[in-house]
Amino acid sequence: MKFSSRTLVAALAGVISLASAASAFAQVTTDPIAPLPTAQLPAPLPTPPAPPVVLPPPFWPVADATDLLSVIQSVGAEGLTPRDYNPAGLADAIASRDANRVAQVATDSFNKLSSDFAFGHVRGEDRIDWHVVDGDLTNDRQRALLDLALSTHRIGDALRGLLPTHPQYGALRVALTDPINAAQVNTIRLNMDRWRWLPRDLSTRYIIANVPAYTATLVENGVAISRHKAVAGAIKTPTPQLSAMATGVILNPWWEVPTSISHEVAGKGGFVAVKNATTGAVQRWRQPPGPANALGQMKFVMPNPYAIYLHDTNAKSRFNSSVRAFSHGCVRTDKIGDLARLLLSEDAGTWDPDKVSMTLASKKTQMASFVKPLPVYIVYFTAAAALDGTIVRYDDVYKRDGTVIAALLNQPRAAKKSTAAEASLAKDATTAADTAPAAVSAPKPKPAPIKLQNDPLRPR
Repeated sequence: MKFSSRTLVAALAGVISLASAASAFAQVTTDPIAPLPTAQLPAPLPTPPAPPVVLPPPFWPVADATDLLSVIQSVGAEGLTPRDYNPAGLADAIASRDANRVAQVATDSFNKLSSDFAFGHVRGEDRIDWHVVDGDLTNDRQRALLDLALSTHRIGDALRGLLPTHPQYGALRVALTDPINAAQVNTIRLNMDRWRWLPRDLSTRYIIANVPAYTATLVENGVAISRHKAVAGAIKTPTPQLSAMATGVILNPWWEVPTSISHEVAGKGGFVAVKNATTGAVQRWRQPPGPANALGQMKFVMPNPYAIYLHDTNAKSRFNSSVRAFSHGCVRTDKIGDLARLLLSEDAGTWDPDKVSMTLASKKTQMASFVKPLPVYIVYFTAAAALDGTIVRYDDVYKRDGTVIAALLNQPRAAKKSTAAEASLAKDATTAADTAPAAVSAPKPKPAPIKLQNDPLRPR
């Protein structure tokens, strides 16, 4: 019998393969702890995440459930709608004397109300470009709060302890009960909810920049230390709402031109092209320090995903305008040098005012760090209380109020620029009445004490 060379090669390959397998098998059988050949090992199965632990609702004494119902019926004083928290269902459960039913309905209402007190009723995309992180109430803390409230029989106190303590929130709350402000009820309600979107504790020392008011204010222990006019983003480039930690300032900064507007400066004098080292293609444009620099003499270092920060400007005449929505998104801040010198020289910092001035005069770019970094909040409030409690409304420059009103009323989202839709929503909110079960009467809410002296959002 004759074999071709190709047949012989195939036969030899088979023999070698069988020999290898036999060798591997022999190794396994002779060495019981040797690993199996790699080809025989199955891929490990992924470990599924552990399901969240869902605790059963706790027992609710009738008195505590009745207290919760009373709080729900009074939430109109907080600019919220009682029916969102199922007062009728809770009243029926209480009347049924079914302990399991009371526990389930009361726990659901408590969780919904505590979440809205802590975070606001309006969530998600209805906030429109709001990126401030608020970690006031986790699921674990919510359950711990409920357990403590039931053990001490202080349901109302536990819930009210989640509400904002800022004096502006208190002033809006009082104004909501004033018949004179009935026409502004929606403006008051939506701005109260915006306060709930913020962390309850803003820190003892922070900067708050309110876009519609075009102001930036340094606040310490509740007192406005330094107030500045500001220029915010234009309609087509709105300033997002965010929080960031300011760690210092860059003196004589370069301006890194955003890609979205690089075509506006490409090839113009006074701008430097940054090119790819291999291809020579222009990747971006920069503007060096100098009198024409768009950032002026300094910018705050406050890292955030949106590259938004407070900075100086070479176009200071803009601060004289009543409407100051001109920037590409960042917050131009009037007299920011005074603010920077104040922050840099705190706690015997090495950057005293003279050193700052000398560095600016040198035209060299240099980073100057704060001894005490502080948070910056860029917010969007279209109403604030004056010293006499009068509510002053700022122009809704980005036309966002209508969407928030619709979400508060659980209505379809309003058209972005439809003044007719906003007017209709305002009318609905003014005239709507929420009917609570008559079996339990709600106590009349007590106005919060108000201290508006030096308040950062107070009109100038």
